[in-house]
Amino acid sequence: MIHVIASIQVKEGKMSQFMKIFKTNIPNVLQEKGCIEYIPTIDLPSGLPPQELNPKIATIIEKWRCLDDLKAHLSAPHMLDYKEKVKDIVEGMSVKVLEEA
Repeated sequence: MIHVIASIQVKEGKMSQFMKIFKTNIPNVLQEKGCIEYIPTIDLPSGLPPQELNPKIATIIEKWRCLDDLKAHLSAPHMLDYKEKVKDIVEGMSVKVLEEA
């Protein structure tokens, strides 16, 4: 199983718009071959150190059956459409692709 943690930096004041677009695409992604989990999250103030809070970051938690399925996801038509819709409200992104140790 492949685990993905994607951190998407959204422009100030655009998180609600981003989440609306993102959540509209979730059913499409969940129908993809090998997709096990695909969840958008935002920081929850917990008071636990050393937590860093950033209201401009959406963290996407994903699980995929294998790396090939993840790679196919990146070029799926609905993902290309999603990227076009959010291109003006996303400032940056980082991705961690992980496997069980």
